[in-house]
Amino acid sequence: MDTVLALNPLSANDLLSSFGTIGVLVVLFAETGLLIGFFLPGDSLLFTAGLLAATGAGQVHLSLPWVLVAAAAGALLGAQVGFLIGRRAGRALQERARRPKIAAGMRRAEELFARYGPAKAIMLARFIPVVRTVLNPVVGALHTPTRTFSLWQIVGGLVWTGGLVLAGYGLGASVPGIDAYLLPVIALIVVVSLIPLLLEFLRERRRRVGGAR
Repeated sequence: MDTVLALNPLSANDLLSSFGTIGVLVVLFAETGLLIGFFLPGDSLLFTAGLLAATGAGQVHLSLPWVLVAAAAGALLGAQVGFLIGRRAGRALQERARRPKIAAGMRRAEELFARYGPAKAIMLARFIPVVRTVLNPVVGALHTPTRTFSLWQIVGGLVWTGGLVLAGYGLGASVPGIDAYLLPVIALIVVVSLIPLLLEFLRERRRRVGGAR
């Protein structure tokens, strides 16, 4: 009970130590399929899982093949569920999105969709925190064909999950003793994962300033 109470849901290391491989599946499902999961650490969780699978560090032993399977399953199933929620709930989702972060994510998701079209937007969203949470229901609400969404969310999901897990595994396998610096490495991954959000914020700010002139 004390371990559960002490769990920090924003910490990739805590989630993996407490729940192991199943935690990867559940967290990615929630982050990509449910609007309540927008705050979960998808990028850092994937990278850390790969790193721990290579080093054997941590309280739970992680197997690379099973981590890859769990990550792909969580991301792909979550996205499909989010799409179906959007298809059923429609535009009511946006009216219920009272959190400013989710509302902003929805606006950005719609802009991506309008600017790049379904295929590119669905793939790009995988690499942008918050947007990858809200794009799936937005695409569903816009009545995108199920076949189109399913194809590109699978491609994007496999590239995103596999790329980050294998990047972490490669670092852990090639740098001896890297697990001793796990916290700084995770912090770096979190910072890197936030760069797309920062770029989007700056782009949006420049656009508003330009529009006000």
